[in-house]
Amino acid sequence: MQHPQPKDDRTSHQPCLVIPPLIDNHGRKITYLRLAITDRCNLRCCYCMPERGVPFIPHDELLSYEELERLVRLFARLGVKKLRITGGEPFVRAGCLEFIHRLKNLGCVEQIFVTTNGVSTAQHLEDLKKFGVSGINLSLDSLDRQRFRDITRRDYIDRVLATLHGALALNIPLKINSVVTDRSSDAEIIDLGYLARCYPISLRYIEEMAFGGAGKTISRPGNRLKERLERLFDGIQECPPDTASTARLFTSTGLVGKIGIIEGRSRKFCSSCNKVRITPQGKLKACLYDDGVLDLRALLRSAASDTTIVNAVRHSLISRHLNGHDTEAASRRKHEPSMATIGG
Repeated sequence: MQHPQPKDDRTSHQPCLVIPPLIDNHGRKITYLRLAITDRCNLRCCYCMPERGVPFIPHDELLSYEELERLVRLFARLGVKKLRITGGEPFVRAGCLEFIHRLKNLGCVEQIFVTTNGVSTAQHLEDLKKFGVSGINLSLDSLDRQRFRDITRRDYIDRVLATLHGALALNIPLKINSVVTDRSSDAEIIDLGYLARCYPISLRYIEEMAFGGAGKTISRPGNRLKERLERLFDGIQECPPDTASTARLFTSTGLVGKIGIIEGRSRKFCSSCNKVRITPQGKLKACLYDDGVLDLRALLRSAASDTTIVNAVRHSLISRHLNGHDTEAASRRKHEPSMATIGG
């Protein structure tokens, strides 16, 4: 099928003109883009990257903010309505706050979210609120200081909690992401769940995935999070499913907010997947488990036109796997990369 081609507007600041939407070979419409702006982080979470010897991407190999902005405009014209800024930790990259402001001023996407570990985010909350950011996803795996330090290899829990309470005070929509590992105790899970009892947040427990960047493999298909939550939280009931979300949410009479699970390792939400990712070095990922389906940085730096880039993006999704299990099998990797290098 021939699609109307976009006008090349690399220097234009006019509202984005929508062209026929981006749809993969299984009929899934892509409306959500995760944009990783850096692979650097001020934590060293044990499930995300090694404690030492992390081979960071050289700065000149990262996409510039101008290149990222151009891609956002193009994906918005392809029908992307939701954008998430992530990393690594996005706020360790100089100019991150100004970049978010520029994206909001573009007016191309309906929603802009930020995923952060909260270590250096509290100082930016008032600006994020003023910009109209749609919400924050905050990573927090334990409320116990020693366990937090064991997991993250840093003693920054006070900074993270300042971000949590600051966002609540400003009424910024907040979700807490908590990775459940083999060492996560029932008490830890219950303590975190207390946040959803007190505050109007979504507390999502996430299956650990094998993206620690140190050759670690996790062979189990999941750790039965749903059964564990049913045992730990009395009377929880599953909310009606949201096909646009990767989380299964639960509520009960004892919760002000909601608790949920994200079954990333089990991959139970692939059939309705509406997202793609761009890594810090400009690789387009059609799935968290692939090795990249298109080198956007090479296109951008070869002076490719908007039309060329749009056509390449469309073509990269004509052989997308139906689910993450098939994608992982096709990649044939012996060791998994760091989560920080692929945008989470």
